[in-house]
Parts: sequence; structure tokens; C-alpha cells
Amino acid sequence: MQENIWFRPLVWMDYRLAVLFTVIIPLILLVWAIVQKSDAVQRLMIIYWRVASLLAITIYLTIGSWSIAFISALAVRILIPISLWFWQDINEEISDLPERKLKLGVTSWRWAITVYSLLGAIGQIPFLRCAFSAGAMNEPFCQVWREPPLLFKEYFHANTKPGFLGFIGLMALIIYVAYFVYFLFFRLGKQGRSAIEQ
Repeated sequence: MQENIWFRPLVWMDYRLAVLFTVIIPLILLVWAIVQKSDAVQRLMIIYWRVASLLAITIYLTIGSWSIAFISALAVRILIPISLWFWQDINEEISDLPERKLKLGVTSWRWAITVYSLLGAIGQIPFLRCAFSAGAMNEPFCQVWREPPLLFKEYFHANTKPGFLGFIGLMALIIYVAYFVYFLFFRLGKQGRSAIEQ
């Protein structure tokens, strides 16, 4: 364990909240939407998982000690709320859903993860220096963010080298960015704010 850092408990709390808000609840909502045959919620959750895959990429980049992980961590905290509220047709369909538990659950989660993501983005800003300062990744200030991902590695990739997992994360990031650029410059102009491809 590295030297005592005052914000270490906050880093661990952030990762625990991330597991709850970005993995467990969205999985429950996706299964619930499939069971209830709610197309709008299913589309929203599929869009969410596409965007939120950057969270997994960030974990692998962090395991590999790639400093770009701090940029992707900030980016995904901004992209998730945008992806949940951007689509006009989905917003209207969810608004028109009967007043049932699914609608309440989805609406509550959208607001909760929006607040969580935006507060997390603000909290991430001071750590951007870890991405841009030479040698900063070796400082305890930045290294503390590797502790939860390294625990994840011990559970799921115990016999794999961190460098290889970081390389996988980097390749996934390249694919993610390529798709995102394609979406921005080619599909978004045709689709507008409609989640249904035209």
C-alpha cells in the first residue's frame, strides 16, 4: 500500500458507486425492459452500454498505467449523461410510458447517474495533470487511481501482465474513437436526435 493519501477512500467509494450506477442498475433495467417489452427503454439501454463501454476501456488503460486513462475517464463521465438525454424520440416515448415501476426506475436512474457522472467529471479535473505531466503516473497522487483496477485485475486476470491488458485497452480505445468519429461526422447528420437510424 502506498503512503497515506487523504482522498483514497473517495477513490474507492467512486469505484463502488460506479459498479452500482454503471453496471448493476443498468443490467437490471435492461433485463426489466426486455421482460416488459419496452422498446424505448431497450434502445436507451443499448445506447448506454455502447457509450459506457469506455468505462471498461478506461479500467484496462489504468491497469496498464496508460496516462490517457485520465482523459477517457473524464470523457465517459461527460458522454454518459449526453447519451441518456440526447435522443428526442426516446425521451418522448419514455415520457409517454404508463406510470409504472419501470418508468420510475429508468427516470430515477437517469437522473442519479447524470448527477453522479457530472460530479465525478468535476472531481476528475484536478487529476488531468496525471495525463499531461511527464512522470506523473508514478506519483502517489495518480497511482491511487490504479488501486481498484489492479484489484479487478487480481480477480479476473490474475495471470496476465498489466502491460498486455493496457495494450488491449489501447486497441479498444482506438476502435471506440474511430466509431465515435464515424458517428459524429456521418450518422449524426442523418439521424439528428432520433435514435432510430434513417
